[in-house]
Amino acid sequence: MKTETEALADRLRPVLQRLQRHLRRQNQAMGTSPLHMGLLNSIAQQEGLGIGELAAQEKLRGPTITAHINQMEAEGWVERRPSADDKRRVGLFITRTGRAMMAAAQQRRVDWLATRLADLPPEGRRAVAAALEPLEALCHD
Repeated sequence: MKTETEALADRLRPVLQRLQRHLRRQNQAMGTSPLHMGLLNSIAQQEGLGIGELAAQEKLRGPTITAHINQMEAEGWVERRPSADDKRRVGLFITRTGRAMMAAAQQRRVDWLATRLADLPPEGRRAVAAALEPLEALCHD
């Protein structure tokens, strides 16, 4: 017999997965993968991060990250710059094009969500708004 909490978790999990899938599709419609968006976000939050550090953070192998960074560099989204302190070290930075693409992707996701929220009755939107704070609390480690 499931507890009330387990039953709620069992209902919530697939809803969140479907929502995440729809949001990922918005990125893919812009020609980028979820992995590239995740890497761009990591780099944007920690500009100057090295490839090895990024690989460790993302729990991916160095050659795998390097291949993705090469693709993103070819798209003009990231650039490598030598460190001012250590010329042997190269850091990753988001370009203006990369920032514009990230902003456009975020706006596309917001627009998609706003359209769906607008389709809800007012009490549905209020219920979603009321659920935000408890859902955010779930995300704290």
